[in-house]
Formats: sequence, C-alpha cells, structure tokens
Amino acid sequence: MELENVIKERRSIRAYEDKPVPEEKLRKVLEAARLVPSANNRQPWKFVVAKEGKRRQELAQAANYQTFVGEAPIVIAAVATNTEHIMSCGVPSHPVDLAIAVDHMTLAAVNEGLGTCWIGAFSQEKVKKILEIPKEYRVVALLPLGYPKEGKGIKVRKSLSEIVCYETFQE
Repeated sequence: MELENVIKERRSIRAYEDKPVPEEKLRKVLEAARLVPSANNRQPWKFVVAKEGKRRQELAQAANYQTFVGEAPIVIAAVATNTEHIMSCGVPSHPVDLAIAVDHMTLAAVNEGLGTCWIGAFSQEKVKKILEIPKEYRVVALLPLGYPKEGKGIKVRKSLSEIVCYETFQE
C-alpha cells in the first residue's frame, strides 16, 4: 500500500475479529518498531507480546475495563527500559522514542490488513504485574492488534491552516 493511503487508512480499532494473526504479519509489525530511530540510538525498549487469552483479559481489566483490548488476539506492551535520559531540550526521551516505535507499528499493521488502538489509559502497576515487568521500567502504551471487525469510519481532522503556522507561533 502507498504510504499516503496507509496514513489515511489508519484509525483506532475497538472491535476485532476472532481470528489469529499470522506470525509473519506480527513479525512485520514488530520489525517496524525495531527499525525506528531513538535518542542517541539507545533503543531503550522492550515490546512484550501477549497472546494468551487469560493474560489479555487481565490486560483489558488493567486498561480501565476496556473489554476490546482483551478481544484482540494480540496485545503489545511498549516498555521503556531507560527512563532517566533527558534530551537537551528538556524532554524525557523514552516517551518520544516509544511514540515513534508504536506509531510505526500502527502503520505497519494497516499495511498488513490489521488494526490497532493506542491505549494510554491503564494501571501502570497492574500491567507491570501481569507482564512481570521490573518496577524500574515504564509501560508507555498498550497496543491491541488484530483484524478489524468494524467498517471504515470517517476521521474528522482539523485543517492544516488550523494547526500550522510559519516562522513564529500564532494563536
């Protein structure tokens, strides 16, 4: 699929078919994350892939009882393994690095005919316990992955003139 079409097709999926994701498709999604840039090329992350039904259900409960999370055949947790690095601009690098990685995974998923939904509403402590993640690490996002059950929706977005200014910031 052309990149422009992949970007246009990407949307948050909250209903998944009861159909397994082939390993080759999963590998392509994970490979997209592996290839992304990171601050100083540190690659300070791990991606925990949960396929087992009970574990996915527990993750759905940890995600504020968003049941669709557990209905996806796969849930990927994006985990920062170094939360100490601050970029020279004053911003911690781990949320930026993992945002790039998760975004690439969402686009790769669309290209493979799959859907995702970026989940930021979850209990950090519960997810760490379910996935046995060390306490010093930080789960940045959960990403359900599977075949979309729902049809294509209409994405409403602001116009470029509402979000872009040139040379200086303008309200």
